[in-house]
Amino acid sequence: MSKTVTAVFDGEVLRPEAPLDLEPDKRYVITIETAAPAIEQGDAWDVLEAFAGTVEAPPDWAVESDHYLYGTPKRQPEITL
Repeated sequence: MSKTVTAVFDGEVLRPEAPLDLEPDKRYVITIETAAPAIEQGDAWDVLEAFAGTVEAPPDWAVESDHYLYGTPKRQPEITL
């Protein structure tokens, strides 16, 4: 059986964030991993704002999206500045 449980360590014991359906007086093996920080609640605009500016893309990405996604020929010739 494998189960993922989130818990908080209070300095002495691990305290599960939700009730556990486990048999009492039975031995369990626990693997400890640091959880990713909780995502703050917000609306879709907050999520989009958090990701804004994080994607590296060519300057003509919007105009030539078919070229970059599907490999079609570019519609406009390369413009060098």
